[in-house]
Amino acid sequence: MRVMVMVKASSASEAGEMPDSELLAAMGKFNEELVQAGVMLAGEGLHPSRKGVRIRYSGSERSVIDGPFAETKELVAGFWLWQVRSMDEAIEWARRCPNPHAEDCEVEIRPVFEADDFGDAFTPELREQEDRLRADIEARRT
Repeated sequence: MRVMVMVKASSASEAGEMPDSELLAAMGKFNEELVQAGVMLAGEGLHPSRKGVRIRYSGSERSVIDGPFAETKELVAGFWLWQVRSMDEAIEWARRCPNPHAEDCEVEIRPVFEADDFGDAFTPELREQEDRLRADIEARRT
């Protein structure tokens, strides 16, 4: 199963404060362990919400809302995409992670939808399209 592991923002990350070299080294070591175990598929930190935008959809209308966004505890400061056998395995990896911030923070883990999760609505034609898109993405990486 794939899971998205979201590092929640902190007041420091939203202020644009960068981690010190000790935290960067600890996170680098942890990321190496994830890669060597075949767990980490992707992972990145995100700029503060003041550099971001939100797109609001209302029927056919679209509006752009510039950051920053108010509720820091609801924002994401970074993420990993992991391939694990179970949610329990993801939790065990997250327990081993260094605290991503110098202050208290939270990490949220959520399963990524897989094709089978959509049932009959995900027709053979849609599955074929999905397979083509994934192959195209992979080909563009190399």
